Amino acid sequence: MTSPVTSIDLNADLGESFGRWTLGDDKAMLGVITSANIACGFHAGDPATLLRTCQQAVDADVVIGAQVGYRDLAGFGRRFIDIAAAELMADVLFQIGALDGLARSVGGRVAYVKPHGALYNAVVHDEAQARAVVDAVATYRNCEQTSLPIMGLPGSVVLRIAEGEGLRAVTETFADRAYTPQGTLVPRSQPGAVLHDPEEIAERVVRMATRGRVTANDGTEISVTAESVCVHGDSPGAVEIATRVRAALTEAGVDLRPFVR
Repeated sequence: MTSPVTSIDLNADLGESFGRWTLGDDKAMLGVITSANIACGFHAGDPATLLRTCQQAVDADVVIGAQVGYRDLAGFGRRFIDIAAAELMADVLFQIGALDGLARSVGGRVAYVKPHGALYNAVVHDEAQARAVVDAVATYRNCEQTSLPIMGLPGSVVLRIAEGEGLRAVTETFADRAYTPQGTLVPRSQPGAVLHDPEEIAERVVRMATRGRVTANDGTEISVTAESVCVHGDSPGAVEIATRVRAALTEAGVDLRPFVR
C-alpha cells in the first residue's frame, strides 16, 4: 500500500528533571527527535533545567514546544484538577510566556503548545478546560503576532476549538501508549497502558504512519492519522525506543521533519 504520508514529526517530553532529581536523557533524545515538548515548571522542571534543555534543543536544531500542565509537581501533572477556567487560562498563559522567555534567551522560541498528562486527557472531552487552553494560546499568539499551533489527540475538543479560533490544530499519535477502541489513550493505571519493546513499538509506528491503522487494547483495528508521533522521554529505554522508531520510519521511506519552524 502506498504511504499516505511522506514525512512525519517525532516528538518527546523533555525538561522534566528537577533539581538533583534526573529524569530521562534529554541530550541523547534531542539527537533523535525533531520536536521537543519542554516542561514549563508546573508539572516538572526547574528554571535551570528548562534553560539548559532549551539551549540543548537550539544546539540540536530541534523545535521547542511548551508542554503546559496542571500545577501539580507532586503528581507529575497526571492527576486531574477541577480548576476554574479563568485560573487555568492564566496558568497556561504563564507557562507559555515563561518557557518562551527562556527559549529566546538562548536563540530559540516556543513554536507550539502541547498539554501534558491529565490536562492532555481532560481537554479531549472537557469543553471548559479545552476553551481555557485555547484562550491562553490565542492570547499569547496575538500579543506575539506569531503562529502558535496546538498539538493534541485527533478528534479532541481542544483541537476543534483551536481551529475555530484560527489556530493550527496538530494531531499526534503515541508510539508507546495503548489505545482504546474509541481512539483515546488507555489510562496509565491499567495494565498494558505503556509499551516497552522497541521492535514492537517501531513496527506499530510504521503501521500507523504508512497505513493509518493501529490495534486497540481489545484487539480491534482503529484508524489513526497524525502529523507527529510521540515517544515518551521518561520511559525505560526511551532513547533506544526513539532511535529504533526513527530508523524504522526512515527504512519505510518516511522522512522525519518538524511540523513547524
